[in-house]
Amino acid sequence: MASAARGSYWPWNDRQGRFSALRACCFALVLIPALILAWQAWSHQLGSKPWTQAVHDTGTWALRILVITLSVTPLRRILDWNKLIGIRRMLGLSAMAYALGHLTLYCIDLAFDWGLIVSEIVKRFYLVVGITGLIGLVVLGITSTDGMIRRLGSGRWQRLHNLVYLIACLGLFHFALQSKIDVTQPVLLTGLFALLLAYRGLGRLGIPLSFGSLALTALATGLATALAETAWYAFATGASAWLIFQANADIVVYQDWTAVRPGHWVALVGLGLAVLHLFRKPAPKPARRERPPAMASEAAGG
Repeated sequence: MASAARGSYWPWNDRQGRFSALRACCFALVLIPALILAWQAWSHQLGSKPWTQAVHDTGTWALRILVITLSVTPLRRILDWNKLIGIRRMLGLSAMAYALGHLTLYCIDLAFDWGLIVSEIVKRFYLVVGITGLIGLVVLGITSTDGMIRRLGSGRWQRLHNLVYLIACLGLFHFALQSKIDVTQPVLLTGLFALLLAYRGLGRLGIPLSFGSLALTALATGLATALAETAWYAFATGASAWLIFQANADIVVYQDWTAVRPGHWVALVGLGLAVLHLFRKPAPKPARRERPPAMASEAAGG
């Protein structure tokens, strides 16, 4: 038992201390963005403002991994893949690590001038939003251990960790605000986040998962994403909202496949999951225990 407990601390082992290919792949994948960033820094490929680019990249990856973390539960249901739950904590901690790296690189970029750092955060609204979300993410990371679950109790712990959805909203809003004009990436991540919330809504409303319900959810969320992008650009630039929305049809009108907008990607991801749901292998259900013959005969006699 002691050796199993010690072995479980390795990120590629499961809770019983056994090697897990799924966890090993997940661990390798979350390391790749950091390794790429390190290589780009080493080979001077981060442009004229390398620290600024590194700050941007780590923040983007923190949000990407956070959205992937939140996708674990709906994917587990859609694909009947219960083992996915085993990588959720690793993904959440990885999102926190990239977010902390994002802040650390920002401080390095400002030469650890704490007066300047604090004044920048206080006077810039998007930084206030970002640091609030980061603090919340760190709190969730600290309380993600089994020991904290026991101390807080499962009910209080679950209520606390449900704040991750609010934290994700803050992070995505921060991303959009600092992106200024080009909000393609923030809108895409926000659309995928909305798709995950829509999947949760299906469960809350008691709507069974089927190709039809998943496909309709994908199309509706894709349309909502396109409308959100339209509203943002119309508000930021003063351009015609209708003309901006029509740009989503360029892929059909001009056969321009480079014109794939965030709304298209969200709809395609959702439709892809709807198709995968058709070909999933349902998780085995626990065997139903039969009554012993004696008890069955007594019940019949009674």
